[in-house]
Amino acid sequence: MSLNIGIVGLPNVGKSTIFNALTKTAAAQAENYPFCTIDPNVGIVEVPDKRLHQLAEVSGSEKIIPATIKFVDIAGLVKGASKGEGLGNKFLSHIRECEAIAHVIRAFSDSNITHVHGEIEPGNDKDIIESELLISDTQTVEKRLEKARTEAKSGDKEKKSYLELIDMVSEKLNEGVLANEIELNEEQKELISDLHLLTMKPNLYIVNLHEDDIAGADRKEYAKKLGLKSENQVILISAKVEQELIGFDEQEAKDYLKDLGLEAPGLHALIKSAYETLGLITYFTSGPKETHAWTVRKGASAPKAAGVIHTDFEKGFIKAEVINWEDFVNCGSEISAKEKGLLRIEGKEYLVKDGDVIHFRFNT
Repeated sequence: MSLNIGIVGLPNVGKSTIFNALTKTAAAQAENYPFCTIDPNVGIVEVPDKRLHQLAEVSGSEKIIPATIKFVDIAGLVKGASKGEGLGNKFLSHIRECEAIAHVIRAFSDSNITHVHGEIEPGNDKDIIESELLISDTQTVEKRLEKARTEAKSGDKEKKSYLELIDMVSEKLNEGVLANEIELNEEQKELISDLHLLTMKPNLYIVNLHEDDIAGADRKEYAKKLGLKSENQVILISAKVEQELIGFDEQEAKDYLKDLGLEAPGLHALIKSAYETLGLITYFTSGPKETHAWTVRKGASAPKAAGVIHTDFEKGFIKAEVINWEDFVNCGSEISAKEKGLLRIEGKEYLVKDGDVIHFRFNT
């Protein structure tokens, strides 16, 4: 599976600049005026993972295939988008196609780059974006509510129960509660999944800082400013720093980051937060032909993980030969790992762990 993240934000917050830096392209225009990005730009980014190279070296792999994330740069949002302002519903429709939303929040001052609402206030920017998404969701649910009321008149218990659910969701949305904050069980979430509510999607918040402020910035401080319960949703990035990194080779990039007091590019932090927020993990297949990273949801069974490679692997699953990636590397070969008893045979009930190296056995 390839993760699909929509990058959104008000005009002139550095959204397209960050997209360009993350995807190392100049596909998105980064000009100082609203709506410079008319159609969503798409960039495929490799997930950085040092484990891949270590495994490939042990296996003598001919090639390395990393996991990927698809970033979609969506045109700048303005207040009133849900009512057709700016690019209106075109903007909102692009978000529906993404699995998660990354809000770019401006926290830098620059007299040469105007703020669409005249002041730098991260919390206000976040509220404007979420309000537009909430209004859109409210409209979606209201339409469904009308249909549910009509169907419930039949007296059918399931339809009456569904009406109660939709009515409750509508009430919460009107109170300003995001759909992903409404207390719903798994069955209820499944019942309203076809509504594709924008505020049901997991959120990440990319705080765009001045390059002089990035090194000493505190995630907890910005989580508080944005009214978030967890700092894990906050990624601190300087778009200017990320843009500078595009033209550097690996060593130059390391030296530049070190001079700024940073350990890694903002991309690494963004990907890590995305995986944590969405509950994703990585497992590997490794051999002479290739070493490949695969993304699955935390708690995925061995057959489900096999299905990510090919549906036939899941259908014909027999067993999985599993070894932790560190044990694989330390042993120097699969044969050595077997001899030391570090390779396990797991069945259909096995839940894949992050860092597992797996060889699947299946019937064709």
